[in-house]
Amino acid sequence: MTAENIDDVVDGLAGIVREAGRAGDRVGYFAALYRQVTVEVRTAIHAGLFDDGARMDRFDTFFGNRYFDAYDAWRRDRSGPRCWRETFGLLDDTDNDTVIVQHLLLGVNAHINLDLAVAAARTSPGEAIHASRRDFLLINDILGRVVLAVQDSIGALSPLMSLLDQVGARTDERILDFSVRQSREEAWYNAVLLAGQSEDEREATIERLDVRAAVLARLIARPGGLARPALQLIRSTESDDVPAVITHLDNAMERPSALLD
Repeated sequence: MTAENIDDVVDGLAGIVREAGRAGDRVGYFAALYRQVTVEVRTAIHAGLFDDGARMDRFDTFFGNRYFDAYDAWRRDRSGPRCWRETFGLLDDTDNDTVIVQHLLLGVNAHINLDLAVAAARTSPGEAIHASRRDFLLINDILGRVVLAVQDSIGALSPLMSLLDQVGARTDERILDFSVRQSREEAWYNAVLLAGQSEDEREATIERLDVRAAVLARLIARPGGLARPALQLIRSTESDDVPAVITHLDNAMERPSALLD
């Protein structure tokens, strides 16, 4: 599908979430997170919180279409950007033992480490990119609010998730929120870079970002060291009811502390 505005993005994501729920497809995990972020961005636009609401609508549309294009290419013939092929391929592999938060991080990685910079530079090319800095930072606050609500939901779905923070020596930071914020800082740098480049230079930069995000996807899905046995233990306690997990994640903003029945 191709979105014309942010309403279309919300509707398109809702459709993917519904279809994933019916099919028991784990692609719905990230789509549920992304839908809620987009709804919150739309609410902020309507509330006049951004310096330029129309610009933010255009940005969110470009950003959403990057995801829809990758999703459609994978469904059609397993094509699309490398990092999205890695992500969707892992989601399609029913034999892998990745945990819920890994599925979310795989989507976050591809969409933020590749798509975000491309969409921001397309929305505000050249020197215009600098005027969007405040609105870009405001998105961080929205993302943080949604991500923490979703992370609370993960706690209900995955009782031993706290082990991952302990193994990673991040007991004072939530891994999903941390990853999103760090990735967005890098995305801003890359957006400024892309906004000032020629077409050939942009293609080379986008290729580099895609390769890097694909490598990160493999690291997220198959971490080494002590993380591997910890993740296997966490996976053994998680729900295998994919439609129920999707529904729970998709309602995180409405009932962040609710428990899965």
